[in-house]
Amino acid sequence: MQKRKKINTHHRTDSHLIVQIKQTVASTTNLLNLISNMSGQLSPTDAGNFLSVVDAAQMKVSTSDSPVEKSTLVSFGNAYLNAFENLVSALVVATDNMTVKNIALNNTEVTVLAIGVNASAADIPPIYTKTAQLEIDLIGIAKQSISKSASVAFVSYSAMDSILKPDFFNTSENTVKTMMSTVISATLSQTNNTALTKPVNFTLKHIQGFNPKSSLSCVYWNDSEWIVDGCSVLNSNSSHTVCSCVHLSTFALIMQTSSTPPESSDLLELLNLVCVIVGLVFFSLALLSFALCQWSPGVNNVARINICISLLSAHLLFLLTQQFLSLIRPQQVFCVAIAGLLHFLFLSAFVWMFIEAVLLFICVQNLSRISSKKKEVLSSGFLCVIGYVLALVVVGVSIGLVPEGYGSEQCWIKTAEGFIWSFLGPVCVILALNTIFFIKIVLTLNSTLKNLNAEVSQMKQTKILAFKTLSQFVVLGCPWILGFFINGSEVLEILFLVLNSQQGTFIFVIYCVLNNEIRQQYKNCFTCLCSGHSIKCNK
Repeated sequence: MQKRKKINTHHRTDSHLIVQIKQTVASTTNLLNLISNMSGQLSPTDAGNFLSVVDAAQMKVSTSDSPVEKSTLVSFGNAYLNAFENLVSALVVATDNMTVKNIALNNTEVTVLAIGVNASAADIPPIYTKTAQLEIDLIGIAKQSISKSASVAFVSYSAMDSILKPDFFNTSENTVKTMMSTVISATLSQTNNTALTKPVNFTLKHIQGFNPKSSLSCVYWNDSEWIVDGCSVLNSNSSHTVCSCVHLSTFALIMQTSSTPPESSDLLELLNLVCVIVGLVFFSLALLSFALCQWSPGVNNVARINICISLLSAHLLFLLTQQFLSLIRPQQVFCVAIAGLLHFLFLSAFVWMFIEAVLLFICVQNLSRISSKKKEVLSSGFLCVIGYVLALVVVGVSIGLVPEGYGSEQCWIKTAEGFIWSFLGPVCVILALNTIFFIKIVLTLNSTLKNLNAEVSQMKQTKILAFKTLSQFVVLGCPWILGFFINGSEVLEILFLVLNSQQGTFIFVIYCVLNNEIRQQYKNCFTCLCSGHSIKCNK
């Protein structure tokens, strides 16, 4: 009984402490709002004195040992930022040339730069604090201003991460968020025209150890949460990250790390490495066969050659990227470029798959291989324009609409906000069209093979055409369908890995090994190599 009384007393003490903290935060928030409202009537000297009061008020909340609700922190954080920015704005003094004012408080650093009509770009010093640096076209902004003057206030808050917490950054993935920089603010104070002439860049010093397997996000505060709209990572290394934003606000750098890191599977990584290498070897053999072997007259290998080139390049680039991911990932610009190139290569492969389906349809329509007449209609140059320009247009539009959509943890397309559909959308369309072509081909075969000459074996021709059509669809299309259903399933992931990496093997077997003429040329070439005779082995 006595023990229960102690527990209840302890509970009442905690509740009373929480109420006291809420009251303290509320009263401090009211004080900040009052200071913010009167800041326009303060002289620069008085504004500087009030900055110390506001800076000290921050510690009443950030050093609290008891939990504070998000709504309370958000309300306090907004009041604090507004009060500080309004006071800093009161520090600006009009000038014809250039003035710089640096203020170092216990928890905050402030740099205020003002320029006038006579200022030149050569006279403007770097704008920085101990943990951040700002690059802004202040001269361009001043030229667009009526007064031909402008001023920028750059503030670095060293303890704000305990108020505007990284957990206030909502993402679709379940990750652990870590504040990697001090919270900074940049505002154009007492400037007529606040429109930016070009994006601003922030160089942020890391205040935590950087995990190469994590993802970095440049974010800004929108009065209720951290969001990434208009901001992106330009480049990053182990100690600094450069962010670019198209607007001014309060910014930070947040690192996302998987909350449930996957168990390391050395066997799966080894399987991936072996499968991809085997696939690359057979892609190379298929390319050599298409280019060097003698094919029957009328055979058009343009689509197959370009499918092999696109997939060989994509698989090789992806393999090298994953092997050196720890070195590539911190270089965000390089990572984004790789993601864009992979997007282009895989999309071009799908476009060539569609072109091959069209060529097969034409082949069935005429019950022969692509003739010279068809080559005039679908020339190699025309096919190359379609095969690569369409993919390039999709990637270009994707970059234009969502430039920050590239550069995930694996240097691939980011899945957030549905941007992955810039790849999955065209894939679904092409797979659907290929399915329609396959059905159409089967129906055409049934109706037209009856009219073949007696010299042609209907059964044999039907089997060859049906097999090539079916294998074309299964080999080049179906492995990607599995990608929609993996959802963390290790079995489906392995199956997708094997089928997708062995597309080169399937192409080599279907079009080369199972072709009697090409198989005979392999035999002749192998005989020549074994006997050492100096003759053309493909004759």
